[in-house]
Amino acid sequence: TRGAVATGDGEDVTDLAHAGVWGLVRVAQTENPGRIVLVDRDTDTLDPRHVSPDVPQAAVRGTTVLTPQLARSTAKDTQTPPRWDGGTVLVTGATGALGGFLARHLVTRHDARHLLLLSRRGIDAPGARELHDELTALGADVTFAACDAADRDALTAVLAGIPDDRPLTAVVHTAGVLDDTVLTDLTPQRLAKVLQPKVDAAWNLHELTKDRDLTAFVLYSSIAGLIGNAGQANYAAGNTFLDALAQHRRAHGLPATSLAWGLWAEASTISGGLDETDLRRLARLGLLPLSSDDAMDLFDAAPTTGEAVLAVTRLDTAVLRRQADRLPAVLRALAPTAPRRTAAAAGTGSGGEGGPSLAERLGALPEEQRTEVLTDLVRTQVAAVLGHADQGAVDAERAFQEMGFDSLTAVELRNQLNAATGLRLPSTLVFDYPNPAALAAYLRRQITVEEVSAATPVLSDLDRLKDSIQSVAAADREALQQITGRLRELLDLADATAGESGADDDRDLDTATDEELFALLDDLD
Repeated sequence: TRGAVATGDGEDVTDLAHAGVWGLVRVAQTENPGRIVLVDRDTDTLDPRHVSPDVPQAAVRGTTVLTPQLARSTAKDTQTPPRWDGGTVLVTGATGALGGFLARHLVTRHDARHLLLLSRRGIDAPGARELHDELTALGADVTFAACDAADRDALTAVLAGIPDDRPLTAVVHTAGVLDDTVLTDLTPQRLAKVLQPKVDAAWNLHELTKDRDLTAFVLYSSIAGLIGNAGQANYAAGNTFLDALAQHRRAHGLPATSLAWGLWAEASTISGGLDETDLRRLARLGLLPLSSDDAMDLFDAAPTTGEAVLAVTRLDTAVLRRQADRLPAVLRALAPTAPRRTAAAAGTGSGGEGGPSLAERLGALPEEQRTEVLTDLVRTQVAAVLGHADQGAVDAERAFQEMGFDSLTAVELRNQLNAATGLRLPSTLVFDYPNPAALAAYLRRQITVEEVSAATPVLSDLDRLKDSIQSVAAADREALQQITGRLRELLDLADATAGESGADDDRDLDTATDEELFALLDDLD
């Protein structure tokens, strides 16, 4: 893209249409890890040196490559929060859970007196009359309007009806719907269903109010657009457009804040459709639910940061650190980690930092045990995706569909197995191979195993031991003596196991010098 993202304060988003593409492609990256690089440029051409699979998302400005990262934001003394008690405050999606929380908050916390609450059904929407009566009893003048803000003519008529003695002073756009599916199943109709209440409505609100004297223009976005949550390509696209619109307005001197909400504890249009599997998936990303009270406190704090776009969420940084190498690009700065050893060939997924790869571990096993190890690997990952405590709850012969797998959990399992094996697996795994046993057999056919002797892993350990001993020898002679004693015990054990007498060895270990012991280790190379 070109000009679809802003990289700093005051930079304009000149291509709003493609801003949504960033959200959609972020989801494509999540669903197809390691295959897509997303770059925004500021020139007609792109230097290939600025594209790297190790940097999945970047903005190139001149010769500088910038990456999107979340960072903690704090209040600034120079920022003044908006006033909500002056004129009329317009709230879209007002009969949804988030709109209702906000309306109550504006009245009780900020003494808002004039609310114009929009929803498609107006006062006839479920809960609307109760909300109207509640807010009226608190002293507010409340008007419900049956208006789809995505309908420009209808919105124009509603805005024209605002009295001159209480002019429009603030807009909060909370409306939104979900229609989750993996990208390969996304149709134009499902895309439009989600984009219209987000994108069309936000653009209409911007266009029809940009000449009014507003103190606040707040867009309810979602962190899904920043992290590229699997199965939410349409929703992510809509929300990255809102983020870009806020930056565009700021660049033109207009008030705007886009709040990319994380998970809410209370059910809402956003969180109400999430099942237990969805919640576990988000928890594995370190996302913790916000109570409505905490959310409203953060709503109040957001304008004082001076930022156009804010991710408003609770994060479990310990969870982030445990899986830093699998995090969405935007979260990685919050969980720094040492570079991970990358797989050099198919089937070389890492077995842990400094440990043998999966292919190496399989190579040291007889064939029947290789299949068993891979079956256990699949069962372990299935258990993690479905939220079971361990693999014991997963029957290797039970069909994935009977376990409750759908297109979203299938993508998550594929991503977990990609990381564990180093392979690039299709997202249709659970549909192509009916159960964990069949999937393990498929993995065995895909992983190239180099036959090795049983001594190979031991020799690898000895190589690492040699390096460690040399480091200790230079720093701590006393520790070296302790290590030397243990090495003599190990060599005696090796001789005894082989039926040889350590006492008859012409290089008597009891009298061997340190240099002679090192020479013995060298002989094992």
